[in-house]
Amino acid sequence: MTALATIPPASEGLEAERLLADLARLLRSGALVPYLGPALARLSPVAAPTTHEALADFFAAKVALPRRAKGNAWAAAQHIESTRHRSTVSALMAEAFRSPVAPTALHHHLAASGAPLIVDTWYDGAMRAALAASTANWGEVQGITRAGIGEDRWYRFYDAGGRETARDAAETWETVLYKPHGGVDPVRNFLISDADYVEVLTEIDIQTPIPDIVKERRRGRGFLFVGCRFHDQLLRTYARQVSKRSGDRHYVVVEPADLTRNEVKFFAAQGLTPVAVPLARAVGILCGAVG
Repeated sequence: MTALATIPPASEGLEAERLLADLARLLRSGALVPYLGPALARLSPVAAPTTHEALADFFAAKVALPRRAKGNAWAAAQHIESTRHRSTVSALMAEAFRSPVAPTALHHHLAASGAPLIVDTWYDGAMRAALAASTANWGEVQGITRAGIGEDRWYRFYDAGGRETARDAAETWETVLYKPHGGVDPVRNFLISDADYVEVLTEIDIQTPIPDIVKERRRGRGFLFVGCRFHDQLLRTYARQVSKRSGDRHYVVVEPADLTRNEVKFFAAQGLTPVAVPLARAVGILCGAVG
């Protein structure tokens, strides 16, 4: 029986906080993989979008969008790519995330913990900045768009200095930062338009777009989802596939009032235990800052 199997499920209140304190110990031991979402950026003073809806609004403020694309970041990016070229999408993404997002206490905590694998699903550079400020031996693998690159590649590897490196280097890193949708740092890789995801979603069920180092380091470990929403099928698909063939117990920090019916069904289908603790307090508990 694994350590994860000894923790009972919890929903809210003191029971949920006690569970989260237990999960904090598993996180420090490397038994849980942190899976970070965009909401974490709200805990920092930030000018960058912190939801996909806010990113869609940013696109709408820059380019006139048809009604079908409004409010949907992926459709908005696809319209811009189709009418104004891919370079415009990349430039707008770089503008949206131009202001650096300061690492939160959780980013710094994870950077100092020696976590074998950290999954960060938003486009900002906060987790990279926290790792850069630590003494960790680390590197990063990012998902990349295959549009127009003329290569049969799904991702690229970068060392701590931001230089592209070979995949063999990842075996030597104590901590692997995995950005499945890309990021603004170090070289502005972005998966954002519908076209970016066409081939990925075709192949992801057989795991081709998932780096081998991620497959190796998730094995036997549970996942802890923090700052994430799963109200869109694409977000649910990525969470399902990135955590595939890992441990058998997973947890998600939630705000119950915000959950959709599809999210609740997703948690049940994936065996995700919801932990209903407000995000700021959850971060404090995970970092050991509050009891």
